[in-house]
Amino acid sequence: MKLSDFRKSGHAPSLLASFLYFDVSFMIWVLLGALGVYITKDFNLSPSQKGFIVAVPILSGSIFRLILGYLTDRIGPRKTAIGGMVVTTAPLVWALLFGHSLTELYLIGILLGVSGASFAAAIPMASRWYPPHLQGLAMGIAGAGNSGTLLATLFGPRLAEQYGWHNVVGMAIIPLIIVFMIYVFLAKDPPLQTQPKTIGQYFNVFKRKDTWFFCFFYSVTFGGFVGLTSFLSIFFVDQYSLSKVTAGDFVTLCVAAGSFFRPVGGFIADRIGGVRLLTFLFLGVAITMFGVGLLPSLMTVTFMLFLGMFSLGMGNGAVFQIVPQRFKQEIGFITGIVGAAGGVGGFLIPNLLGSLKQLTGTYATGFFLYAGIAVAALMMLGIAHHSWQWQKRGQHHSYLLDSKKI
Repeated sequence: MKLSDFRKSGHAPSLLASFLYFDVSFMIWVLLGALGVYITKDFNLSPSQKGFIVAVPILSGSIFRLILGYLTDRIGPRKTAIGGMVVTTAPLVWALLFGHSLTELYLIGILLGVSGASFAAAIPMASRWYPPHLQGLAMGIAGAGNSGTLLATLFGPRLAEQYGWHNVVGMAIIPLIIVFMIYVFLAKDPPLQTQPKTIGQYFNVFKRKDTWFFCFFYSVTFGGFVGLTSFLSIFFVDQYSLSKVTAGDFVTLCVAAGSFFRPVGGFIADRIGGVRLLTFLFLGVAITMFGVGLLPSLMTVTFMLFLGMFSLGMGNGAVFQIVPQRFKQEIGFITGIVGAAGGVGGFLIPNLLGSLKQLTGTYATGFFLYAGIAVAALMMLGIAHHSWQWQKRGQHHSYLLDSKKI
């Protein structure tokens, strides 16, 4: 693959619009996590409650991704994205004006899940504009919008110190409106749209083993990335007694690795194959999370988390290098399904860390368990690869990949 081919293909304005939409949406989606140390202090939450409250938007985002994935295939990614941004303003206004009870906070978190569902519209927009051999890079660029977490973790705590967390959530309306205007002018639906199917036809994808493979892989990579992003500020404050702002800076450093290297993961996967790359990345996640579980010095744990988030970010790009090649006709819906699985993983990680901390008195248990899950993903990847190779030899279905690209 040559970069010159990429520049001549697709529609760059739509790719840029997809990136910006995903970027601002992701920033909004993880705001409760970025402001978690302020929110949990106001409500005097236990460790398990801390993990749950920052994970609520992630779980609700999983549900909304299914809805937006279906709409993307029915009405196109452009209209779906525009509708998603309009709905996202509701929880921001609610948090700005109200949000004084725990019940309200849960409801705000649920509605913030709409912004997390942006993945189901942004990724198909990029995918449908570019040919198969450029899928990894195109979807990696759009998916790099998860860099919005950097904006949340870097600026959220600083602004909260001055204006309070309610006002910080309300301020997110400003960049959302700016991106909305840019998106309306730049984004265009791809010329080749899939033919709408019935709901029953869409749900036929659940009968394919590949759906469950990708759901598990993405729950580990994306789930780990977004789950850790939401929880690490609490971890740094509790375990290493950092100030709220300093903790946000350390989280930003770790998140940067996963955000910026997602396109790199897609690019490398285009060249050597997604399975080969994921093999190394799952191993990297297992090693680094085990290292974090040892609870070493602040500098060492930050380095391990940086490498772990690096592996998770590249893993996100690698997974979605394979997905559109295995699912050509249902890309919008399958993106929603796999993205939802990633959101479920992101919901479980903070709850896992918070609940096990409360039960065992240490964060080590949770990180050790996550390392074991990464090992399980590595083993499942081997099973999936063997299945795909067997299908290529015996059945030659039209959706199978060339052996050099899987």
